[in-house]
Amino acid sequence: MERLSSSAPIPAHLRGSIMALGNFDGFHAGHQAVVGRAIARARAEGRPAIVATFDPHPMRLFRPDTPPFRLTTLDQRQALFARAGADAMLVFDFTPVLAALDPAAYVALLTDRLGVAAVVTGQDFTFGHARAGTVGSFAQFGLPAEAVAPVVDGQGAISSSRIRNALRAGDCDTATRLLTRPFAIAGMVQHGDKLGRTIGFPTANIDMGPYLRPAYGIYAVRGLLADGRVLDGAANLGIRPSFDPPKELLEPHFFDFAESLYDQVMEVQLIRYLHAERKYDGLDALMAGIARDCDDARQILAGTPRLA
Repeated sequence: MERLSSSAPIPAHLRGSIMALGNFDGFHAGHQAVVGRAIARARAEGRPAIVATFDPHPMRLFRPDTPPFRLTTLDQRQALFARAGADAMLVFDFTPVLAALDPAAYVALLTDRLGVAAVVTGQDFTFGHARAGTVGSFAQFGLPAEAVAPVVDGQGAISSSRIRNALRAGDCDTATRLLTRPFAIAGMVQHGDKLGRTIGFPTANIDMGPYLRPAYGIYAVRGLLADGRVLDGAANLGIRPSFDPPKELLEPHFFDFAESLYDQVMEVQLIRYLHAERKYDGLDALMAGIARDCDDARQILAGTPRLA
C-alpha cells in the first residue's frame, strides 16, 4: 500500500480515485463503514481507492495545548486501511494554508491537484475555512460526493469521542467493541532502569507519545511483535508510584518470555483494566502485588479471543 502526501504529485496510476475523506483516527466501526463504501465504489467503477487522513490533527492547529488524544499513529492507520482493501493512504499536511482554503479552492485541490473523481465521507464532514464546506458543497463545485450514515448502537452514533471516554474510564470492553479490535499502543521498546528485571518481572518500556492517556493502572495486555507472535502479559500504565523519580510509561511484562525486545517496535493491546496504580510498602509487597496481577491477567486472557 502506498503512502501519499498532499504536498507531492499524485502518481498517474492513482489519479481518478474514489477518496474516503475524513480523519479516521481510531478507524472505528463508523470509519470502517465510510472507507468500506469508498472501496466498494472504487472497485465497481474500476478506480483506485484512496483513504485520506490529516496529520497533524486539525485540533493541534486550532487548540495546540490540548492534551494528547490520538487513538492511532499514521503507521497504524496505514496498516488498517491496507487491511480494509485501500490502494493508498493520502496524508493531508494540515497547515494554516490548508485550513484557510474556502470550499471552492478545497474542491479544486482535490480535483485538479490530486485527481479525485469522487469522495465518500461521513454525513457530518465539514471542510474549508471556518468549516464552511459540507457534503453538499462538493457537488456544488463539481465533485461527486456520497455521505455515509453514522453507525449506531444502543447509546447512539459510534465516535472517537465515545472511545476516548471509555478508555479514560478504564472501560476496555466498550473501546474494543466500538473499535472492533482492542485499543493498541505502538512504540519502540526503550532501555529503562531495569528494576523490573531485578525483582523477577522484566518489562518492555514504551513511551506514550501522542496517544490518548487511558486510565492509569494495571491492565491485562497482549503484545504484537513484528514477526507475528502474540504475547500475553500484564502492564502498568502510568507513573509508577512505587518508584522514584516518577515517569509516565507503558510497561508490559510478558508471561513466559525471556527474549530481548530492546529497540524493537511493537504494539500493546489493552484488553482489560484490573485496578488503579498502587503504591506498595516495600519490595516484598510490590512483588506480591505484581504476582497477583499477573495471575488475574492470565485468567482473563485465557478466556479472551485474540483480535487483531
